[in-house]
Amino acid sequence: MTLTDSFENFLTELKQKIEVAKTTGMSESQITNQAAKVGDWLSKYYDPKSPEQRLLKELWDVSSESEQKAIASALYKLVERKVPATR
Repeated sequence: MTLTDSFENFLTELKQKIEVAKTTGMSESQITNQAAKVGDWLSKYYDPKSPEQRLLKELWDVSSESEQKAIASALYKLVERKVPATR
């Protein structure tokens, strides 16, 4: 997975991944649960490239599991409301 330096590009990439997940029949809940798992992996193995990614990592690292799911859900909502469809 390639991650970008730009937060706008990061959100666009998330939108693309969400759209693919939806086409496979995944619900919002399933998508956010998978996003939480990806967040765990990113927090452990990915060095943030932008201040926004650094902030997300720091928030993730100090959050409980339920708070991490809330962060994943909030990112889902942000992408759904603010990023135009890619198709």
